[in-house]
Amino acid sequence: MGCNHTIHKHHHHFGWDNSLAPALSVTPGQTIAIETIDASGGQLHAGSTLDDLRALKFEQVNPVTGPIHIDGAEPGDAVAITFLDFHPSGWGWTANIPGFGLLADDFPDPALHIWNYEKNLKRPAAFSPMGQVALKPFVGTIGLALAETGLHSVVPPRRVGGNLDIRDNCKGSTLYLPVEMAGGMLSLGDTHAAQGDGEVCGTAIESPMDVEIRVDLIKNANFAFPRLETAGPVTNHIDGQGYRVTTGIGPDLMQAARDAVRQMIDWICATSKISAVDAYMLTSVAGDLRISEIVDMPNWVVSFYFPKSVLD
Repeated sequence: MGCNHTIHKHHHHFGWDNSLAPALSVTPGQTIAIETIDASGGQLHAGSTLDDLRALKFEQVNPVTGPIHIDGAEPGDAVAITFLDFHPSGWGWTANIPGFGLLADDFPDPALHIWNYEKNLKRPAAFSPMGQVALKPFVGTIGLALAETGLHSVVPPRRVGGNLDIRDNCKGSTLYLPVEMAGGMLSLGDTHAAQGDGEVCGTAIESPMDVEIRVDLIKNANFAFPRLETAGPVTNHIDGQGYRVTTGIGPDLMQAARDAVRQMIDWICATSKISAVDAYMLTSVAGDLRISEIVDMPNWVVSFYFPKSVLD
């Protein structure tokens, strides 16, 4: 891949733990090619069925490759990670996992969709004869070690990173993570071929791929939380045909978000031959939750944007 270093996927771990020995040490400015495992930890594959999903062992999900020691990184600094390139695998999965997701109470039964797509990303991934999703690979989980000792799950995002699921952690973007311990100890995984803002059903197009990054160091940055710079517009891949938009309105942002997504699922089902759970998974991989208004108390407005290109 032409990088200074390569770290293979067998150098993976589950959770942040500052006692882990580094798999690699780098100096600021160097580049790294990183192999990742999908979010299922390899339990799902291109031929998986619902039986595989039902047998999923949750202690083996969300592996991250690393950790990577960054020379000179100290508490108060920030590690800058620039995403240089992605090398997709050509397959992925999206699932409704019982008990997980924004509308978990509405969708208690498991569902699984296996995607096959072109590795060159020139065409959208087909969901069904009437559905297609434009692709934009990115890193879902990325972070540094916490100062607090012990094992900590990567799933809840934290000030040092974690399961951020920011779809703009993509090629050309730079992510800044606050350092809490010497060396930073960077790890990443949970790569996605596509996702909407919100990942409302709890999964995206979960797809293993190789990632190329450059690591830099900003001394004495003292950032409170992660920051991100993009290389340009962030939705050009889905903007062309416009959007359907639904809203949820009320004093509770989470409830308003649920209402907006439910309204979109109803709209999709009323205008296409897609089941409700398939519509739910499509909203997760392609639709965007947005806070449209948060000042006119007591009610706030949450909108859900779904690209017309997916079904029209």
